[in-house]
Amino acid sequence: MALITRTRPPIARAVVSAAEDFSWIRRMFEAGIALKEEHGVENVFDYSLGSPNINPPRSAIAELKRILDDPGKHSYMQQPGFPKVRQQIADHLTEEQGLTTPLTADLLMMTCGAAGAINVVLHSILDPGDDVLTPAPCFVEYQFYTQNHGGNLVPVQTKPDFQLDIKALEEAFTPKTRAIIINYPNNPTAVIYSEESLRQLDELITRKEEEYGHDIYLLVDMPYGRLVFDGAVVPPILKIADKHAIYITSHSKDLGLAGERVGFAALSPSLINPSALFGAMTFSIRTLGFINAPALMQRWVADMQGQMLGLDEYTARRGVLLPALRGMGYEIVDPRGTFYIFPKSPIKDDVKFCKAAMKYNILLVPGSGFEGPGHFRVSYSSIDIPQIERSLDGFQALAREFGL
Repeated sequence: MALITRTRPPIARAVVSAAEDFSWIRRMFEAGIALKEEHGVENVFDYSLGSPNINPPRSAIAELKRILDDPGKHSYMQQPGFPKVRQQIADHLTEEQGLTTPLTADLLMMTCGAAGAINVVLHSILDPGDDVLTPAPCFVEYQFYTQNHGGNLVPVQTKPDFQLDIKALEEAFTPKTRAIIINYPNNPTAVIYSEESLRQLDELITRKEEEYGHDIYLLVDMPYGRLVFDGAVVPPILKIADKHAIYITSHSKDLGLAGERVGFAALSPSLINPSALFGAMTFSIRTLGFINAPALMQRWVADMQGQMLGLDEYTARRGVLLPALRGMGYEIVDPRGTFYIFPKSPIKDDVKFCKAAMKYNILLVPGSGFEGPGHFRVSYSSIDIPQIERSLDGFQALAREFGL
């Protein structure tokens, strides 16, 4: 039998390219596994992943058991989710955001986390070649979500304090611009964008819509919206950018349900023809294979809206780690929310710095992976205070090694 000469790789070229771009995360993860096997989990200080270790309270577990005893708990439903759940969440969001036009169930879709929501929206609005802007540093997977649906992600650098640079965003607009994704409190910088800058962004979008003659959507990724410190206020984006905003969140962080993959997307009632977009999303969620968010989780999170589990614990961890790092000489923009700190690397090569940290059994993530070169991300989502305290000698030695 003659051998077949293959002229293309066995997997999609786009996946090969994306996997190469993402390989630094895999390498850091694999190196972390090796360190834990060598030294023991308790002796490795893992600041790499944003995976909460806060469990739901007993009362919430009891409610889940009650739901399990209810009929219809596993049944098919409307693709956007159970109407009662959607209306309950819509009512809460209307009050929380201070909306004068109430949000209703027919504009809120339950999704498989924020990732599912973003993919559903992008699939519904993007044509091949459309651009999606995002302030950088940014969540790394926005690039892949955009590429999934034929779009191009355009990172736009923020100011030195990581606040929005409206002028830079305006220069990044082209007739191909179809959407902007923003995330605040921000992963990885932990910055909350100011209300003034968000209003300026809203005005910019309005001007560009008039110039280009098409809708431009503002996707607002809000999984950290309740994880804030020192009395910080998170500006209500559905009120500020009511003509453009799509509010997206998951309950991975506020309720500690990262593995349950449940969240929602809510369309501002003031969008131009929001029902048409919602209809497109209802089609997209099915064709993408999500179909609907898990039935049990929908019903469970409906009664937990507005809660932020573990805030006292995260505040305590931050209270130990942040001043300690600053005292060692690490330069840090004030982290007002999330469970991340995003210090400036003592050297330009942030990947090299993070590799050096492994000598002290400290796992960090290079800022380059977030379009934030020259920085590194520290996540205290799943490391308790005794471990934080034991890691400080390593951070100090690392600081001395690089001249801080």
